[in-house]
Amino acid sequence: MSILTTYFQTPHNTAPFSKINNSDFEPAFDTAIQQAKEEIDSIALNILPATFENTIEAMAFSGMTLDRLSSIFFNLNSAETNDELQQIAQKVAPKLSEFSNDILLNEKLFERVKHVFDQKDLFELSAEQQTLLENTYKNFVRNGALLDSKSKSRLREIDAELSLTSLKFGENILAETHQYQMHLTSEEDLAGLPEGVIEAARQLAESENKEGWIFTLDYPSYLPFVTYSSNRALRKELTLAAGKKAFQNNAFNNEENVLKIVRLRFERARLLGYPTHADFVLEERMAQSPQKVTSFLNDLLQKAKPAAQQEFKALTEFAKQTDGIDRLEKWDGPYYSEKLKQERFNLDDEKLKPYFKLENVLEGAFKVAEKLYGIRFEETKNMDTYHEDVQTFEVKDSDNNLIAVFYTDFFPRKGKRNGAWMTSFKPQYIKDGKNERPHVSIVCNFTKPTATKPSLLTFNEVTTLFHEFGHALHGMLADTTYPGLSGTSVYWDFVELPSQIMENWCYEQETLELFARHYETGEMIPMELVEKIKESANFQEGIATLRQLSFGLLDMGWHAQDPTAITDLKAFETEQFASTQLYPDVKENAMSTAFSHIFHGGYASGYYSYKWAEVLDADAFAFFKEKGIFNPEVASGFKNNILSKGGTEHPMVLYKRFRGQEPQPEALLKRAGLTK
Repeated sequence: MSILTTYFQTPHNTAPFSKINNSDFEPAFDTAIQQAKEEIDSIALNILPATFENTIEAMAFSGMTLDRLSSIFFNLNSAETNDELQQIAQKVAPKLSEFSNDILLNEKLFERVKHVFDQKDLFELSAEQQTLLENTYKNFVRNGALLDSKSKSRLREIDAELSLTSLKFGENILAETHQYQMHLTSEEDLAGLPEGVIEAARQLAESENKEGWIFTLDYPSYLPFVTYSSNRALRKELTLAAGKKAFQNNAFNNEENVLKIVRLRFERARLLGYPTHADFVLEERMAQSPQKVTSFLNDLLQKAKPAAQQEFKALTEFAKQTDGIDRLEKWDGPYYSEKLKQERFNLDDEKLKPYFKLENVLEGAFKVAEKLYGIRFEETKNMDTYHEDVQTFEVKDSDNNLIAVFYTDFFPRKGKRNGAWMTSFKPQYIKDGKNERPHVSIVCNFTKPTATKPSLLTFNEVTTLFHEFGHALHGMLADTTYPGLSGTSVYWDFVELPSQIMENWCYEQETLELFARHYETGEMIPMELVEKIKESANFQEGIATLRQLSFGLLDMGWHAQDPTAITDLKAFETEQFASTQLYPDVKENAMSTAFSHIFHGGYASGYYSYKWAEVLDADAFAFFKEKGIFNPEVASGFKNNILSKGGTEHPMVLYKRFRGQEPQPEALLKRAGLTK
């Protein structure tokens, strides 16, 4: 019996990372898949008439060993991968795809599910049970249960190909990110860079036994360089390297993978009776249709574009006056934006960073959660982790009951993908009268401490931490019966509400007073800096909005039409970006080949969700502002109606129960300064 397929004899049944070898995974997957198959067979072949309990509920609690194993494996493959894990992933992904299809295309099982669904009025079901029944039935139909045998066979082939191609897409980006280095040996090349950035680059060079300084495509290295380096040629080199990820003539090129993924998704959607992949996806979203999404994005575009063009014009003029730049390029944007922000608001991210020591910011997030939701975070050293950088916490309520286990993983390293995300190692659910509590993790890529400085965050990184912590609260405060409806298992265009609303607290004086202290002196952040943070909140909001909309429109471009005639990825992208383009195009760069959200993550036909959820979060936070940002009644309403409910009811029902009305888009436009 594998350690990975038994109950873990560890604190709170946490994953025993140090005892797991890579070689354990493949046999464990085989065992867990076989075990899950037997559980499904016992449901499908049950001779008793199908009921909610012996069919729908039994399925909801089947395959849990496999689910737990998959969570551990794929989380490691994102945060701590290596060649061996990637090879295992390539072998395991098709097996999981086949197993999923074995369930969804099991005719006897579907007969039982359909019987319960057709007789649902005879059962006295709670709202959560009704949702589970409807989701289960729809999941079968949307995954081929009504297809003929030939079509079912093709569906299996498509799903297996998609899982492998998506994995390959992600591996190529990771390889490209880690393959590139900009190695500098002249101090002149460091002009403009903050001392902490230089020190981190020197430390990286030393770790590789090299002289000088090394800069990489990891965000804590890349972003400060293109923001502060006064060497335009080097900014260009690094920007082009980032934009060329998986769009070069080498083994890691993703062009064919993108085209293959969108064609397979389209074929799959047509097989299931939908016009496009976007139609298929959006049927199960708040937005409901590609037309509604496109209309939503274009409506925002119409409102944001004049502001963005004005901001871009001002930035262009500023660069010309400052340094005689005739044509503003992509590698100039962050640099001159930062300079203009400093001039306009006398606000420099580097002056703010000493007040945002990582440990203090995390403690601040904990204090906000305690004030809002009455939970405490206690660091513990008795839980296993997969890397020495990972911290573990027990989350408890006021009665000292365990609410969740919480992991944090904050620094970049080889084998860890870029970006920031929340994930789960174990879901929350209630079984046999016991409320099993979740194990939740947030993973980021912040600057590592150096020999002389702790990890100091930019304000943007502060909001990133609060964003991911908001997702984590959605997972940690879950209180549902079924694991498949728990925590972040909600409509994709609702999932960003708990994360994005948390960012709002970062701009509030009451919050900053909880944690923004100078790491050397302990001095509270000066109130004039807090005011400047608030004043600058909408700086270049038009440009930022246009950027987000461009990604959403590109996503819909790939997925809301027949992509089979697309052969030139770059030409297609250029066409999609036409309405949102500000900077001159760079022919060596492409977005899609590194657009992990839609080709490796779960955001295909869903990137618009960030903007959609901004409407929700602006409206919801307006309610907090009206009553007080730590108002216990409003916080309790948000916790009880949204954070704890997961996907147990339709999101608009949950939202209206919290807010008393549907969200008003005006709140977003007002907050963004795009309307008076």
